[in-house]
Amino acid sequence: MVVTKESIIGDVLDYDVETADLFLEIGMHCLGCPASRGESIEMACQAHGTDADELVEKINDFLASK
Repeated sequence: MVVTKESIIGDVLDYDVETADLFLEIGMHCLGCPASRGESIEMACQAHGTDADELVEKINDFLASK
C-alpha cells in the first residue's frame, strides 16, 4: 500500500493497525470515532493543525520497513 494525503484513515488502519501509533503521536486521539475513519489524512491533519505530507512520509516509511 502506498499512502497519500487523499488516503482514507480507515483504509490505512485496516491495512496495518500498527499505523495507529503514528496518528496518535501527532495528537489524533479520535481514531475510535467512526467519523475519523472516513476522513482523508489531509482533512484530519487540517483539523488537528499538523503537516499531512510529514505524516504520509512517516506512514509510508513505516510500511516500507516491514
